[in-house]
Amino acid sequence: MSIKFLAEDDRPREKFLLKGKNSLSDSELLAIIMGSGNREETAVELARRILDSVNNNWNQLSLLSVKDLMKFKGVGEVKAISIATALEIGRRRSSQEIPEKPVVSKSNDAYLVLKNHLSDLRTEEFWAIFLNQSNKVIHIAQLTQGGINQSIVDVRILFKTALDHFSTGIIISHNHPSGNLKPSKEDIDITKKIKEAGNMLSIQLLDHLIITQNSYFSFADEGLL
Repeated sequence: MSIKFLAEDDRPREKFLLKGKNSLSDSELLAIIMGSGNREETAVELARRILDSVNNNWNQLSLLSVKDLMKFKGVGEVKAISIATALEIGRRRSSQEIPEKPVVSKSNDAYLVLKNHLSDLRTEEFWAIFLNQSNKVIHIAQLTQGGINQSIVDVRILFKTALDHFSTGIIISHNHPSGNLKPSKEDIDITKKIKEAGNMLSIQLLDHLIITQNSYFSFADEGLL
């Protein structure tokens, strides 16, 4: 029986979307991996039976071979490999260190984060760094790509991205392929517009960098914010 035939409240995928991954039981997580059960059991029921056989212990389940898993009715080779693959991903994840997020405390820190993205381009692009309350980088994104002379910024997309990542601070940046570090009137105007919009959303604009091949200009350092 496919998951789609379960009662709506018991559909693991729908529950995942509505309530989040933490709301799912172990059997529901395993059911999503398998995708379906057998003629007598739903995917959740089959998953529950498999987990019961190893005392509901994921480590014990990971010791089962593909052939061991295929002994359960409704588990063919494809499902068994899917289960084994998911458990191997979990094992590798647990053995890896969580990468440390860089902290941006000054304009040069932001420049080092962005220069490889912007310094050698022949057309203008607009990028943003999204920070948490500790000024740690939580996301970096290219938001627009313009022509030879300008890159048009959609402020709505900028702040939607900030809200999606629960950012409390942003640093915006664009490049000047001409090598001229002096901000244009348009650069100053869009900076002011973004700062005002951020104030309304309690998302602080911390800096605006103009990047050339060998250097950068910081609105914050020059007192233009």
